[in-house]
Order: sequence, then structure tokens, then C-alpha cells
Amino acid sequence: MRSVLFLCVKNSARSQMAEGLGRVIFGDGVRVQSAGSEPSHVSPWAIQVCREIGVDLGGQSSKFVGTIDPDSVDTVIRLCAEEVCPATLSGKQHYYLPIDDPASDDPDVDPEEMRARFRRARDEIKEQLTSLAAILDRSETSA
Repeated sequence: MRSVLFLCVKNSARSQMAEGLGRVIFGDGVRVQSAGSEPSHVSPWAIQVCREIGVDLGGQSSKFVGTIDPDSVDTVIRLCAEEVCPATLSGKQHYYLPIDDPASDDPDVDPEEMRARFRRARDEIKEQLTSLAAILDRSETSA
């Protein structure tokens, strides 16, 4: 079974949304995981905006990339430039999907703006993963 790992620093928003969306888009034939170098928690905003489109992040948790078994990963997908991929994953297939961080610590960002930012990130991740699924399917059939 093919396996994809989504990486982002805090494993809170982008990589969590990618994990949930990846399960839907890639289907049962792909094992999907996410992790980060400074894991924190799954963002309530990510949970909320994914729930809007029927994707449940409720069972997901924020994980440290060092706890991921390198042998369980075929493809690494980085969602932010800051994320450094551990040497144990250097021999894997890599993709970089730059997605702006929707989270903000600015107290002046109102809830509607925050929701809109997370929706934009969710939709961009969904679009990029849909395109990537076609690439992964082609590479799987040509292998």
C-alpha cells in the first residue's frame, strides 16, 4: 500500500487538513499521515472548515515527525517552506505544495476573517491534492 506523509511545522492546520482531505481524495489504497517538527494541537478552525465539506478531522492528533516510521512512508509532501525534512526521510519521493498559513495570533483578526482564511487554505489544499492524486496514480501504474 502506498503511503503519504504531510509535513508542516506545527502539524496543526495545513497538514491536518491535508491528512483529512488526502484520505478522501486518495482513497483506501493510500495510507495518509501527517506530522510536524514542533507539533501542537489540531486547530479548531481546521476541524470546523473541513467539517463543512464532510471531512472529519476529529480522530486526528498533532504528531512529532520523529515518531513516524520512515519505512511507513513512500511520499513526503511539505506544505510550508519552514519545515525541514528529517534525514531518515531523504530517500523518499518529495513534493512541495506551498500553502499560506491560515492561522494568526493577531487579536484583530475577527472570526469571519479567520474562517475565510482557513477555507481558502482548505480549498487550495483540496485542489492541489486532486492534481497530485493524478500524478501519483500515473507513477503507480508506470512502476
